[in-house]
Amino acid sequence: MDTALRSKSFQRNLLLSIGGLFLLFAVCFSFYQYQREKEYKIDILHSRLQMYNYEMVQTLGHDSLANRQLFRNYVARHQMEGLRVSVIGLNGRVILDSYEANVDSLENHLQRKEIQQALRVGNGYDIKRVSQSTHETYFYSATRFNGVIVRAAVPYSASLTRSLQADNTYVYFACALTLLLGIVLYHITHRISRHIGYLREFAVKAEEGEELDHELERRLPDDELGDISHTIIMLYWKLRHSEEDKLRIKRQLTQNAAHELKTPAATIHWYLESILDNPGMTEDKKKHFLERCYLQSERMSKLLLDMSALTKLDELDDNKAAIRQTYRQVDVLQVIQGVLDDTSPQLQGKGITPSLQVPTHVEVLGDQSLIYSIFRNLIDNAIAYATGASYLKIVCSEVETEGRHFYEFLVIDNGPGVEKKHLDHLFERFYRTDKGRSRKQGGTGLGLAIVKNAVAVHGGAITASTTPGGGLTIRFTLARF
Repeated sequence: MDTALRSKSFQRNLLLSIGGLFLLFAVCFSFYQYQREKEYKIDILHSRLQMYNYEMVQTLGHDSLANRQLFRNYVARHQMEGLRVSVIGLNGRVILDSYEANVDSLENHLQRKEIQQALRVGNGYDIKRVSQSTHETYFYSATRFNGVIVRAAVPYSASLTRSLQADNTYVYFACALTLLLGIVLYHITHRISRHIGYLREFAVKAEEGEELDHELERRLPDDELGDISHTIIMLYWKLRHSEEDKLRIKRQLTQNAAHELKTPAATIHWYLESILDNPGMTEDKKKHFLERCYLQSERMSKLLLDMSALTKLDELDDNKAAIRQTYRQVDVLQVIQGVLDDTSPQLQGKGITPSLQVPTHVEVLGDQSLIYSIFRNLIDNAIAYATGASYLKIVCSEVETEGRHFYEFLVIDNGPGVEKKHLDHLFERFYRTDKGRSRKQGGTGLGLAIVKNAVAVHGGAITASTTPGGGLTIRFTLARF
């Protein structure tokens, strides 16, 4: 109910705001059009009277304008209905008038509006001014010639008033158009309001933790608004599934960690119990038991360190924007050479010869310790599992994807490789292709998971594939900037 009321309120506010703006525009446009059409008709009348003035001067000539008889004869022959014509000097004194024979009784016209305009620009007019001699309302149109001003005036009769009125047809058209657009606007706002109501209903259910179904998605329109709504809902489902995946991974991590820690803990407990229960145990056997305890404690320590590293990476992945502010330029070639120096004895012991095909200046913006852990874990993984391998290649090249620049790294060995069915799972936590052998070799099952998370924190991606001819190839990218 509350959602429906809010939806109606939104529709009403949207309709009133947009409709009000359009109505204001329609009123302003109508007023402007009315004034424009009125001025247009006045200009037409003014032009007709100007034509009359010019024709009279051309017919009579400038010298004959002062001849009363010629003037009156012309006006009588060419007079419009109610037309009054005056000849006025530039000083405003009336020289001739078609209505008034005694022009001396007429006052000076110098300050009349149409006379002032004619003196300034050559012609002028005045609307609805009452004549002081006839007491009628006239439309005046004056034209300046050499030495005189000819003024024609027509009375404001009913016919003239109607002719000067603006045509109101466009007003009816504007009203009809406004009504039509109002109906269209109502349907559009109602539609928008309805779909926003669907989204709000979805959001309320999501916020209150109610059971969600896909019915709302099916009710959304198949247009741009529906696409936006679908995108919002899909983002919600992805976020929800992501959160569920994180919880699942954390539970799985806890269960796997407990399982992995149980074996060394039980082994240490058994060895120590044996030593305590057998006081007469020989020193050699006691030393052997303690050495086994030490190895199992090292394995537990490495497992705890790897779990701590993964937890840190998860936190970094959740706060990428804040973490990237602490990133610095890292010389990747220098980091790789440092890892090879640190692992040189192990590589030599396994008979593996490392080779680098990395440009001199390979710099990325990131965390140096995490980049070190990427290459250290990959090389440790090759040392532990690439049995019989004779070489380990690290190749780097620059690639561009969707306008972004990356460095692509290949870590290649020619060991026994990994079966195809395991390739998609290599970077999962605690995943082992051979669980028994891995435990004997001391692996925690977290090394490649750390590599994957560290690569992701640096804006890259990682995959595994089989090396042609045998072996394993790890391919990953690091964003340049």
